[in-house]
Amino acid sequence: MKKMIVKGGQTLAGEVTIGGAKNSTVALIPAAILADTPVKFDSVPDILDVHNLMLILKSLNVTSKFGHGELEIDPTKIKEAALPGNAIRSLRASYYFMGALLGRFGQATVGFPGGDNIGPRPIDQHIKGFKALGARVEEGENEVHITTGPEGLKGARIFFDLVSVGATINVLLAAVRAKGTTIMENVAREPEIIDLATFLNNMGAHIRGAGTDVIRIQGVDRLEARNTHTIIPDRIEAGTYLSFAAANGKGVLVKNVIPEHLDPFIAKLVEMGVNLEIDEDQIYVPGGDFLAPITVKTSPFPGFATDLQQPITPLLMRAHGKSTIIDTLYPERIKHIPEMKRMGGKIESKDGVITVGNSPKLTGAVVNASEIRAGVSLLGLALMAEGTTVIEHADHILRGYDRIVEKFRNLSVNLEVVTETV
Repeated sequence: MKKMIVKGGQTLAGEVTIGGAKNSTVALIPAAILADTPVKFDSVPDILDVHNLMLILKSLNVTSKFGHGELEIDPTKIKEAALPGNAIRSLRASYYFMGALLGRFGQATVGFPGGDNIGPRPIDQHIKGFKALGARVEEGENEVHITTGPEGLKGARIFFDLVSVGATINVLLAAVRAKGTTIMENVAREPEIIDLATFLNNMGAHIRGAGTDVIRIQGVDRLEARNTHTIIPDRIEAGTYLSFAAANGKGVLVKNVIPEHLDPFIAKLVEMGVNLEIDEDQIYVPGGDFLAPITVKTSPFPGFATDLQQPITPLLMRAHGKSTIIDTLYPERIKHIPEMKRMGGKIESKDGVITVGNSPKLTGAVVNASEIRAGVSLLGLALMAEGTTVIEHADHILRGYDRIVEKFRNLSVNLEVVTETV
């Protein structure tokens, strides 16, 4: 177990460059096994999820090499095999191997995924999509077994009962190698889905409509990587640094950003009174603004991202008045609240509504990072507090934030991560 030690009273200043999107990367790596040639990515975030996905690749006899933001994957000698349970349970995105293996081999056996505990995240829409493509699905106690008949996967028309990023990606991965045309309706529109479709199309796939609520896929027999794919910037990482800079900064330039991916988040910062200087691919936060309270309501893209409701919370504690957060996607995403209260944060949750008040007296404490975004929100609060904060289970933060210690040190903030033996 890792823990993060943070001294309070530190302000952010300087520049930070955002890495590749975690939520793209964890879909692109499984997608790479659909290729009939080696694949190369750059702008790959150095996070634990990437290393765990590489362990899964190794179990399939797929070689991979990662360093300096570049990842090479060679699936040309791939073999069907049982996937390592520890790696599968460590991150939820491991379920993308269902769609990728189904597209590659016509069958897949994958353990139920792990990852962050932020409330129910069923895979029924994934299974609905696989069945529509002609697959048979058997759910065991700890795994899902998916098979196809001798004719393989066939294109189909699929209407998802609810908008799901995971189901959209998983079924897309299978449909790319299905025979005929697949039309997926009521799909997610996130930029990470566009990124995945761009990667696959550059290898010869025929995917149209990514970024809208209807995606059409004409199945192909072969995919060949011709160029290195550059992963889009991580909008959640960018939003986290923007929030912390506005709450506790004295001039921070956030580089490698696509502002359009952050429109609803930026709109809320402007509503609070944060004076952002927005350029084509970077945003400057001068700091020192009078902050007004706001109401945040999460929704699927292009709405306010659920992954940013916790990172914005330290900033809301600077506002002069009470702010409100309603997470319509994951209302149980509230495990950070008792930890923040332990530090003196004025925050409550009742009937699905989080209320955040001005919190001028924050003190360091020993707190627990229960998942990625909860953990990083505690880091933001720790920087504003008096004294030292120890964040236990900091492994969760490292799962989702690229080189976070190095980046904060470049912003004149000292963090220490230590490993404890249990």
